[in-house]
Amino acid sequence: MKCYLIAKKLGHSFSKPIHNALASYSYDYKELEEYELESFFAQRSFDGLNVTIPYKTTVMPYLDEISPEAQKIGAVNTIFNKGGRLYGYNTDYYGFCYMISEAKVDIKDKNVVIAGNGGASKTAVCVCEDLGAKSVRVITRADNTAENIVKFLDAHIIVNATPVGMYPDTGVSAIDINQFKSCEAVLDLIYNPSKTKIILAAQKKGIKAVNGLGMLVAQAKKACEIFTGTIIDDSKIAQIRDNIERDTKNIVFVGMPGCGKSSVGKEIATILGREFYDCDEEISKTGRTPECIIETDGEEEFRRIETRTLSELCKKSGSVIATGGGAVTIEKNFDIIHQNATVVFINRPVERLATEGRPLSQGGMEKLLKMQEKRLPLYRNFSHIEVSSSETYQETAQKVIQKLSE
Repeated sequence: MKCYLIAKKLGHSFSKPIHNALASYSYDYKELEEYELESFFAQRSFDGLNVTIPYKTTVMPYLDEISPEAQKIGAVNTIFNKGGRLYGYNTDYYGFCYMISEAKVDIKDKNVVIAGNGGASKTAVCVCEDLGAKSVRVITRADNTAENIVKFLDAHIIVNATPVGMYPDTGVSAIDINQFKSCEAVLDLIYNPSKTKIILAAQKKGIKAVNGLGMLVAQAKKACEIFTGTIIDDSKIAQIRDNIERDTKNIVFVGMPGCGKSSVGKEIATILGREFYDCDEEISKTGRTPECIIETDGEEEFRRIETRTLSELCKKSGSVIATGGGAVTIEKNFDIIHQNATVVFINRPVERLATEGRPLSQGGMEKLLKMQEKRLPLYRNFSHIEVSSSETYQETAQKVIQKLSE
C-alpha cells in the first residue's frame, strides 16, 4: 500500500512518523503545485492520501464520492483509492473532537471565535456547532483590524485555524489574546512549534492552551483505519503524541557562564544521537566572538545578536542547545526558547565556575555572586528542570537524562 501526504509546502511535517507508528504501509510526502493536481489525480498511482494546506477544498472535484461529514464541512483531508474510485473523508472532525475532549474544554453554550476560513476552519466550525456552542464566528483577515475586532471580543474559546505562527515563520500570532478578556481556552491547530506565540501568551495569563499535535495524531489514526480497514485503540493516540513530543522538543540549557552548559549538552547530544548547537559558537561563525563583540560594541549589541541567533536555533526540532549565561536577562528570549523546548537549568556553585575567556565573569568572586543573585530567579523562571552540579560534566549529563525521563 502506497500513501502520501500532499500539500503545496510541507516543511517539518510529523505525519510520516505518525503513520509509521500506526501501520506498516509506505507513507511519504509529496509537494504539489495546484496545476499539478489534475494530472496527479488522473494517474491515481496511490492507495491513500492525506491532504493539508491549501488543498482540502481544492481536491474535492477530483473525487468520485465524498462522505456526508466531508460534504457538510466542505473540506476533505483523507482520500482512499478503492478499486480505482476515489473516496473522500474528513478525519479532522474526529481529530478536533479528540483535541477538545483531551483538553477538557467545554464548548457548550460558549462563544467560539475561529481565526481563518480554510479547510481546517470549516471543520472547527462544524464541530463547535455540533457540540452546542452558543455562537461560532470566523475571523478573516478583513475582520482582524482594530476597527472590526471589537465585535469578536466576547469570545470564551479561541481557535487558531490559520498557519500564522507555524514553522518556519514562528513568533507571530493571528490574534492578540490580550484583547479577549473573557477567553477561557485557546485551541491552536498548529503543532510545530509546540508552543506558538498565541499559546505562550495564553499560558502567561493562566488561560488553558493546547497545540494541534493530539489532533494530528487522532485524525491520522482515523485515516489509517480507513486505509487498512482495521480498528486502532484510542490509547495509541496519546502514546504516539507523547513519543513525538519527546523526540522533537529541543533540550535547551541555561545557567551561569562557565557552569558547563556546552560540555553537558555535547555529552547528552552524543548519548541521545542529537545535533548539538552552542549559541556563542554560532555567533563566532560570523567572524567575531562574543568577547570581541562585547569589548568593541558593548553588551547591548551582543544581546541583540544573541537574540537573533537564538531565534534561528530554537526553531529546530530535537536538538540540544546551550545558551549564553545572560540569555535569560532578555525578556524576548523567553518565548523564543520556550516555543519548542524542555529547558534545563544547570546550577553549579559559583566557586566552581570557569571564568577564562568570559569578559562578563571577570572581577572576582564578589562580582560573580552578585551576578548569580540577580540571575537565579530568571534561570528558575526560564527552566522546567533544575539540576545541581558539582561533579564532572559526564555525571551531570546522567543526572539530566534521569530528570528528563521522569
